[in-house]
Amino acid sequence: MSAGKLQEILSQGKFAVTAECGPPRGANAEVVWKKGALLKGYVDAVNVTDNQTAIVRMSSIAACAHLIQMGIEPVMQMVTRDRNRLALQSDIMGAYSLGIRNILCLSGDHQIFGSQPEAMNVWDIDCMHLIHTVKDMRETGKDMSGFALDEPPKMFIGAAENPFADPFEFRVLRLAKKAAAGANFIQTQCIYDIARFKEWIHVAYEQGLTEQVHILGGVTPLKSAGMANYMATKVAGITIPEAIIKRLEATPKEKAAAEGMKICLETIQELREIKGVHGVHIMAIEAEDKVPEIVKLAGLYPRP
Repeated sequence: MSAGKLQEILSQGKFAVTAECGPPRGANAEVVWKKGALLKGYVDAVNVTDNQTAIVRMSSIAACAHLIQMGIEPVMQMVTRDRNRLALQSDIMGAYSLGIRNILCLSGDHQIFGSQPEAMNVWDIDCMHLIHTVKDMRETGKDMSGFALDEPPKMFIGAAENPFADPFEFRVLRLAKKAAAGANFIQTQCIYDIARFKEWIHVAYEQGLTEQVHILGGVTPLKSAGMANYMATKVAGITIPEAIIKRLEATPKEKAAAEGMKICLETIQELREIKGVHGVHIMAIEAEDKVPEIVKLAGLYPRP
């Protein structure tokens, strides 16, 4: 099977653009089609979340299959919270059979914060082991028991990383472990503290890690000062400098979203100039209609 578009773009050294698509809280495929139509042609691949924030939604595999029917390349997110190793391997093979070529391996948000906190977690293996499992299935043609597969799932493997969590000195170490486990690309947490991100990517670059794994910087446009304050104080792992919050607070409410968009575009421009950054991942959070505008204004359209 040929490589997907995302893999080709990154392997050719071009600056990649991906976006995110959350499946609906129900079985209505039209929701996926509408979101896909907004993103088609503006990004190289679309991430499909897997019960994000531990809220029950249409499966990532099914939503990815709908996107493929539309001619859109998906990145299937898979969390280890909900499946044991049997189900994980089964779903990986099933996804590949449907034409899904990219996987983002995650642990998943704890169910206590979601819509059904009484649910039992699984976490039979963690995201590091999942990365290694997908790599082994791809390269050895065998499952975790050593059974030979008639057709290995040759997935392009992704993982997430947060340059802003503490302790900072462990951040690059975790990146190195994910690269060693078999990750081909990394999507980072939302970047607002560009100085801290530059420090992280510089260390990774000096250690040669950006030659081993492709780094896609995560961006999310802020809609208001309230959103900025909420993310800074309530969302784990996100750091928003006081200067950005004050900038939004000083902006009239009716112009705050436009100012947030400007901050997002400024961040993308800085990311494009940083050694070791290979692309950008746009997380518009139920505002997929903003993605085409972001891509165009950032000078990243048309896509290769």
